[in-house]
Amino acid sequence: MFEYMTAQEAAALWKISVRRVQRLCKENRIEDVLNINRVWLIPKKAKKPNDAR
Repeated sequence: MFEYMTAQEAAALWKISVRRVQRLCKENRIEDVLNINRVWLIPKKAKKPNDAR
């Protein structure tokens, strides 16, 4: 079982905006994310995806 962090926690850890983390989740760029009641849960072991913009 994974341990999860919120989009806000991931944003602080990865030094990007919360909105950017949410977009990465929505675009399936982060593996094994869950969306429960409009809250993104990201595995704590997930790595920041490369910026392909």
